[in-house]
Amino acid sequence: MMRRPRATTAKAVVYNDNDTLDSDLSFSQVVSSDEDMEEWRPPESTNATSTAARGLKAGGMKAAPKRTTKPKAPKEPKVPKVPKEPKAPKVPKEPKAPKVPKEPKAPKVPKEPKPRAPRKRAAEQKSTNTQRTTGAKRKKTNGDDLEENKCKPQIDFPEEQRVDKGESGVRMKEERISFIVSDQTVGWADEGTSKAGLQVKKEEAPEDDFNFDEPCHKKQPFRETNQQQRAALPESKFRSLKNDLNMNWDVVEVLSTQTCVEQWVCANIIMLLREENTVPFMVRYRKDMINHMDADAVRDVQMVFEELCSLAKKTQSVIQTLKKDGVLTPELEESLRNCRSADDLDHVYSPYKKGSKLTKARRAKALGLEDAASAMMNSPHNLDLTAWVKPGTEGLSSVEEVATGVEHILADMIAKDPETLTYIKALCERSYVTIQSSVSKTALKEKEQGKSAQGQKKPGADKNKNKDFDKFQLYFDFTCNVQRIQPHQTLAINRGESLKILTVKVNIPDRVKSDFTQWCINNRWRTKTFAREELRAIIRNAVEDSYKRLILPFLTRSYRTKLTSAAEKESIAMFVRNLRQRLLVCPVRGCVIMGVDPGFRHGCKLAVLSHTSQILHTDVVYLHNSGHQREAEKLRHLMIKYGCTKVVIGNGTACRETESFFADLISRRYFHPLDVSYCITNEAGASIYSVSPEAVKEMPDLDPNLRSAVSIGRRVQDPLAELVKIDPKHIGIGTYQHDVSAGALKAALDGVVQECVSFVGVDINICSETLMRHVAGLNAGRARSIAEWREKNGPFINREQLKLVKGMGPKSFQQCAGFIRINPQTLNSAKPLPGSATTVAEKTAPKKSKGKAACDIPTSLNPLDQTCIHPESYHVAQRFLSLVGGSVDQIGSAGLKQFVENKVTTSCIEELAKKVDATPETLKLIIDGLTQPPGFDIRQNFGQADFKRGIVSMSDLRVGAVLTGRVDNTTLFGAFVDIGVGRDGLIHKSNITLDKLPVGQRRRSLALGPGERVEVRVLNIDVQRGRIGLDLIRVLQ
Repeated sequence: MMRRPRATTAKAVVYNDNDTLDSDLSFSQVVSSDEDMEEWRPPESTNATSTAARGLKAGGMKAAPKRTTKPKAPKEPKVPKVPKEPKAPKVPKEPKAPKVPKEPKAPKVPKEPKPRAPRKRAAEQKSTNTQRTTGAKRKKTNGDDLEENKCKPQIDFPEEQRVDKGESGVRMKEERISFIVSDQTVGWADEGTSKAGLQVKKEEAPEDDFNFDEPCHKKQPFRETNQQQRAALPESKFRSLKNDLNMNWDVVEVLSTQTCVEQWVCANIIMLLREENTVPFMVRYRKDMINHMDADAVRDVQMVFEELCSLAKKTQSVIQTLKKDGVLTPELEESLRNCRSADDLDHVYSPYKKGSKLTKARRAKALGLEDAASAMMNSPHNLDLTAWVKPGTEGLSSVEEVATGVEHILADMIAKDPETLTYIKALCERSYVTIQSSVSKTALKEKEQGKSAQGQKKPGADKNKNKDFDKFQLYFDFTCNVQRIQPHQTLAINRGESLKILTVKVNIPDRVKSDFTQWCINNRWRTKTFAREELRAIIRNAVEDSYKRLILPFLTRSYRTKLTSAAEKESIAMFVRNLRQRLLVCPVRGCVIMGVDPGFRHGCKLAVLSHTSQILHTDVVYLHNSGHQREAEKLRHLMIKYGCTKVVIGNGTACRETESFFADLISRRYFHPLDVSYCITNEAGASIYSVSPEAVKEMPDLDPNLRSAVSIGRRVQDPLAELVKIDPKHIGIGTYQHDVSAGALKAALDGVVQECVSFVGVDINICSETLMRHVAGLNAGRARSIAEWREKNGPFINREQLKLVKGMGPKSFQQCAGFIRINPQTLNSAKPLPGSATTVAEKTAPKKSKGKAACDIPTSLNPLDQTCIHPESYHVAQRFLSLVGGSVDQIGSAGLKQFVENKVTTSCIEELAKKVDATPETLKLIIDGLTQPPGFDIRQNFGQADFKRGIVSMSDLRVGAVLTGRVDNTTLFGAFVDIGVGRDGLIHKSNITLDKLPVGQRRRSLALGPGERVEVRVLNIDVQRGRIGLDLIRVLQ
């Protein structure tokens, strides 16, 4: 779906109270940005007089009172009389003041001239050294001056200005949340909200701050941040980055433009990424540097930054290729280095590709007609085309051929002119451009041939072809505005086109061509002197030829590329949301579970698992044969023997029959005295995992069929620990996974797995090697080394001992330490090897003394190691404990929580942060870690699997019936809900409206995710096709 690029990037996103939802509830269409709303922006100059002058000219935003601390402030009202100003102060640096009238022109050119503007003010560079490169162009957000000024009154705007904005009905969005499943789950990256009564909870946006159409990563939060965090990239690092990219644009500015994130935030993210920081580490422990962005938003910025780096690398390769071919000119190199997207680069480079035939313009230039084309534009009154005629030479034998060659050169110049392309794109943005799909002639021909050959061989293959053909009936005559087409429609059209079932084209109105031709002839490509009628006809023909042959195909490719890219991003974002909520389902602990992999011919595979997920028993029962009574006796024996009260059934083949069998036994109290219940779980990927190397290593003696039953049971006991063993693409989430970029999808899903595992945290002494490798800062090699160290030396006593592990350097330790827990309970129950902890440390120290200072590693237990507090903040936590009168031994206790509540009530977080010499963000995280109870799990606020004792079939449903169910999967067009009848019902996106959602979920694009419990009403039932239409009543908390 097309989105208009925003005119400014550092400007905060604002929401108008009077905005209404789009009538068709488009999930991906973005409402037009505030690009037309010209806000006052203070210039980057530190000259108070210049700033005041610009403030008065911009519409009176009351900037003058802000500068009262400066001695020149009383003379600010006289700013319009500029000539008198330089004479009054008579300061050595004041002669620069006469240049003030030229200053207001700089902000009006936000793109390329800006980086060079500071060179004219040598005196100012001393005070703005850190901002000279990336910060010189930085715009202001919400009235904040982002300059590196030391005086705080110069940074904040007066309070009256904010009041004025509030009165005009425009409000700032205060908070962006990673994801929300219930009202209690806010900011899960902060390790939960155990401090219920504390006044340190983030302020959330008002409940009407919601729009289905706008993706949440475009709405960035704004917070007052320490001035040092707003500094641009250090000069040395910026120079290094610019040399690496070697492009003509500023990477920070372009990144800010494409992601709609403030420039200082983009600069900090670039610096953190180049220092090899992981996304979970940045989101939790560097909040002030990234302006409290969540993991999805940071990952979006990271992805765009990597795309820009890839573009720069590809540009260097193209330049080297062209230089080797001898066709590189300074102008061509400049055009290549100005490209800001792969599409632009391809447009400039395509005529010079080796595989492409010589273009008409290059053939004309080879004949020497370039000078004639230049004369056509500069001095047509002196141009005589007959002078270029060379009889006997192909292409120059007549005046008509010479004119044609000149037309081709002019057409090529027009098609590659940046100003011309900008104008035609703006025309298209204001026009009704549509994308149209229709059934292809090839598909119709194949269908006719299939009908005539129905009596021949291989009817199955023909049936499959017809089935694929019928899937695209909606798009056989489909037309939609490119601004309003839905992502799933774009992907469906692309798939139909790749299967040669659909023909797709982009329709641009004829008015665009006429307006463009008129503008070119009368403005941009108007001759400098008088041109005769025949020469004007050549120019007119060149413009029309350029539009039809070069510009129109370029616009079509551009629209298709942008639509596909936007649709892929939306599809991947849907995968990400679904996977995150699937991984964070609350585990079912403290009970024995029987996992059942149902089947007919080969029987139902059983696995009885202990409360710690250990395999107690495996077996195979044949519930759907004649001897089912004997198998029921076997089931009762196993259930009573192991005290099993929960049965987990996979949703594959024979699921409904197996569910009916267990429901019948439960209704007859067959397992008395046990109170048995069952649930259905998604078994997608279980069979693939059962034959994987990880499963073979974990369960070497088990049959693969029995391994799948173990996996099904463990998916309910601890979903996160089990699902990380399976490739996310095989878990059965999202749609169109084969139509999006495989690399981008894998990177996004791997990032979500790392994010979930890290934020939940792992107990280093009991977690599996597979789970460990997904912790931020760790990989397969380091996880293997940790497991080997643990096996050889016994359990870890504290986090510092991680430094003794092979391959664990300072950076790896910094990234992973905060997400690793040392739980005293599991430490005591772990099986230590002979020798005390001191002996272990003494044994290990000599081995690691070559490269690591092992002698400094403590051997005592640190209670802070069981919290989310990072070791780099332990000294701050100790100071805070001393301040509130507590100790580390009280962590998680009600007494310490009361002490903290009292202290926070009497003093605000900012004051306490100054006392302990820390940022407010760090202190909030420390408060979280100190007040959360031992063994706290952020997943406890998420829903568990639904266990039941009865069964409902599809024939029992009636239109209008109200049911409860759980969301099984979400797509770009709606949400599928399991209502317990063996078929998922669909809530179309048009039925997911604002009034039906909890306040905390109104800012997400679809607002529903897997695992959420909902109350629905049956709208329609199609028994023949197995489809159920549902309407959302409300989301159950």
